[in-house]
Amino acid sequence: MDISFWSIAWLINYGLVLITIVIILLRRHKEPAAMVAWILTAILIPFVGWLLYLLIGETRVVRLRRRQRRRRAITPALARQVSALAPMHVHQQQIDLDAYMIDLIRIATRVGDHPPTRGNDVTIYHDAEKTFRDLGLAIESARSHVHMEYYIFQPDGTGRAIRDLLVRKAREGVRCRLLLDAVGSWALPRDFMHTFRDAGVELEFFLPVKLKARKLHLNLRNHRKLVVVDGGVGFTGSQNVGDEYIGRRRKYGPWRDTHLRVVGPAAAQLQEVFVEDWHFATNRDLSGDDSLFPSLAPAGSTVVQIMASGPDRAYGALYMLLLSALACARTSVAVMTPYFVPDLAMAMALKAAALRGVRVQLLLPSRSDAPLALWAGRSYYDELLESGVEIFEFSDGMLHSKVVVIDEKWAMVSSANMDVRSFRLNFELSALLYDRPHSQALFAEFAAIRNQASRITIATAPARWGIPASLLVGLARLAAPLL
Repeated sequence: MDISFWSIAWLINYGLVLITIVIILLRRHKEPAAMVAWILTAILIPFVGWLLYLLIGETRVVRLRRRQRRRRAITPALARQVSALAPMHVHQQQIDLDAYMIDLIRIATRVGDHPPTRGNDVTIYHDAEKTFRDLGLAIESARSHVHMEYYIFQPDGTGRAIRDLLVRKAREGVRCRLLLDAVGSWALPRDFMHTFRDAGVELEFFLPVKLKARKLHLNLRNHRKLVVVDGGVGFTGSQNVGDEYIGRRRKYGPWRDTHLRVVGPAAAQLQEVFVEDWHFATNRDLSGDDSLFPSLAPAGSTVVQIMASGPDRAYGALYMLLLSALACARTSVAVMTPYFVPDLAMAMALKAAALRGVRVQLLLPSRSDAPLALWAGRSYYDELLESGVEIFEFSDGMLHSKVVVIDEKWAMVSSANMDVRSFRLNFELSALLYDRPHSQALFAEFAAIRNQASRITIATAPARWGIPASLLVGLARLAAPLL
C-alpha cells in the first residue's frame, strides 16, 4: 500500500513538472527541433533532464529584457560620443566591391549597430605568442585606460603575466577594467581576483551564477574577446587568455587561433561594445566619459565593420549575415570553425551554394574539447558531401579559429562558432573586412592549414567507420538542437 501511494505521488509530481516544462517551452517559442529535444529529454531523463533545462534551457527572458532596456538607455550618449566618426562611415556606393557584395554591407548595417568605417589599420595574427606580445606592448603603452573582455581567463602563467601588467598599469594611474564571463572564467581563485582589485583594477563578471539569488542559468554567455587601449587600439578574434593558446598544455596540441589588431575608427566601435557590456553586467554607465572616445584620425585604408550579436539584439544578426553571405557567394566559401553544429537552414545554405557551383570548403578539427559537438557536426557530413561541399579535418593541434571568407573579397574574423549557441544564445563579436588583401591573406592561411588536414570523402565519412561510430553520430545528432 505504501509503495502504491509513493508511486502515485511520484507519477503526479512527474506529470506536473513535465506539463510545466512543456507550457514554458510553448510560451518561449523556441525552434521546433529544440522544443521537441527538450520535451524528449524531460520525458526520458526525468530528474537530470529537468535540471539541465533549468541550467541551460531556460533563458530568463524577463531579466534579459530588463537589461535590454538598460542598454538602450545609454544609446543616445554613445551615439553622441562617436558622432565625430561620421565622415569615416562608408555607405554602399562608396566602396569598391562587386554589386552583390554591397548587399552584405546593407544587411550587416541593418541588423547590426555599427556602420562600416574606412581609415583602419588591421594586423592579422595566427600565432598566439605574437598576439600576446603585441597585446602586452599595447597595454604597456596605455596612458588613459585599458578595457578587456574575455570568455576565458586562466589563472596560469599567461593569465598571471596579463594580470601583473594590468596591476602595474593600474598603480601607475591607468584605469583598467576587466569583464569576464562568469562561466567561462569560473576557475579564477579568490587570491588571483584580489590581486586585481587590491591594485585598483575593476574586475567584474558577466551574468554570474548564484544559487542564493536563484541565478542558475548557464545560457546567455558572453563569448566575446576584445581589448581596447586608450580608445584607439583594439584587439578581437577567437583567442582567450591561457597557456593552452600558446601550446603549453599539450592535451590537444597547440591551438590555432585567428586574432586581429585594429587601429582607427573600428576601435571606437569596439569601445562602444565594451561600454554597453559593462553597463549590461554592472549597471555602471561609462557612456558619458569623453576620455574613452578620443578624436581619431585615419590610421590605414581598410574598411572594417564591427558586429556585436547576441540575445539582446532584436535580430539574429550573425545568423542572418552568414546566411546572406552564403547566398551572395559566387566563386568560393571558406569556413574555419572549431565547433560545427549547423541547423537545417545553415546546412541547406551550404549545400545550395555548392550545388550552384560555388566551391564550399569546411575546415574543422578532428579532435575537440567538446566531443559531443564534434560528433553532432559529423552527423551532417554525408548530406554536405553529397551536395559537393568539401570537408577537411585538421589533427595537428586544436583548430580554434572562427573565420569565413567569401570569394576572397570579404572576410569575417569572429568569436562565434558555426553552431546554434553562437547564433542565438551567446553574446558574440565579429569583425567584417571589406578588403581584398586581408581577405586573400586569411584565405591563404586557410589554404595552408587545409593542406595539412585530411580530406573527408563519402567513403571515409564517420558514418562509414562502423556501427559504434554511426550510433555515436546518430545520438549526437539528437542533441544538436541543444548545443
